[in-house]
Amino acid sequence: MSDYTVRTLRPDETRAAGDLFRSTLHRGPVNEDEWRYAERMHQPGRGIGAFDDELIGTVRSFDDELTVPGGARVPFSAVTGVGVRPDRTRRGVLSAMMRAQLDDFAERGVPLAGLYASEAVIYGRFGYGVATVTRDYRVERRRARLRPEVPAWGEVSLLSVDAAAERIPELYANLFTGRPGRMRRSPHWWPGFERAARLSETPVQAIVHHGPDGIDGFAEYTVDRKHWQDPSEMDVWHLEAANDVAYAGLWRYLLGVDLVDRIKLAGRPLDEPVELLLADPRTCDTISVDDNLWLRLVDVRAALAAREYDGDPVVLEVADPFLPANSGRYRVGADGVRRTDVPGELRLSVDALAMLYLGSWRASALASAGRIEPAEPKVLARADRLFATPVSAWCGTHF
Repeated sequence: MSDYTVRTLRPDETRAAGDLFRSTLHRGPVNEDEWRYAERMHQPGRGIGAFDDELIGTVRSFDDELTVPGGARVPFSAVTGVGVRPDRTRRGVLSAMMRAQLDDFAERGVPLAGLYASEAVIYGRFGYGVATVTRDYRVERRRARLRPEVPAWGEVSLLSVDAAAERIPELYANLFTGRPGRMRRSPHWWPGFERAARLSETPVQAIVHHGPDGIDGFAEYTVDRKHWQDPSEMDVWHLEAANDVAYAGLWRYLLGVDLVDRIKLAGRPLDEPVELLLADPRTCDTISVDDNLWLRLVDVRAALAAREYDGDPVVLEVADPFLPANSGRYRVGADGVRRTDVPGELRLSVDALAMLYLGSWRASALASAGRIEPAEPKVLARADRLFATPVSAWCGTHF
């Protein structure tokens, strides 16, 4: 079957598209309480639908900015709500929608796109690659103690849900750091933040840390305590700190909350130094390490030129069958990026380039797995240095 059309959704079709997406996740339609927030998460003109006699597939995005190595904020399309009705899968519907969406990004001059993948085997063929990796960890609160030299300046205060919904978007904008992979967080993202806080079955608590120059950190958490005799777990949804003192101050507060046995954080940076704060680092256990943001270089030359490099140049030979205009050779170095006709030193697909782009993966590691083909082994050391970053890439914004 191929008798379907793909087009931009009308405003009156967005709710049906949202419900179709939810059905692919085995969830029921959005209710009225949820729709008050979900409606504001749909950016007009960014939803795409596939139709035969009715809607059979959907994908949408919203405009944002992504921080790349060197600190530049680059136009970025956040892709979400991807789903095809179960009776119409494996018939090219997803490929047609992804092609239409990527063509739209290219026409609008958006160099980068990203998504969170529900299934890891789907998106590589569309040029997306795993660009950030995160870890989930758990701290045994009753045994954990901060080391005596951990900073103890500043204080923490509570925010109501109403105050958090109003103030945290501005706080996030002020605390926004230059770590590769961070998102600006579009106005179309924040309604989901508010929905989660207001409709949570477990009470949500927000806190802010006050440093010498004002608020320099915040966190948001719930505590699951079903029965007073059962172990209780704090689930920290968000934790943002502008400096080491704020980070330590937030942790000092979290470890001091009574009637909590464990503290869990998910999707955190690989290099987050929580163990270094603790007198016994074994009170912190890594639960899992997972793929996080999947990145797509929509315009390879523009994306490569947007970030900074350190080291000698390398010539990349990029293959992009889905957007063939990207295919070609690029000289990449600290002095800039340009197309070239000289022989490629590293041959790689555009999804492998996405894995290299934010510094989460070394070229030598990708080569050892067959993801990159070097013209000769010595070029890998140059590429490792060229694409390296001083801190781990981290998005921290699920969409």
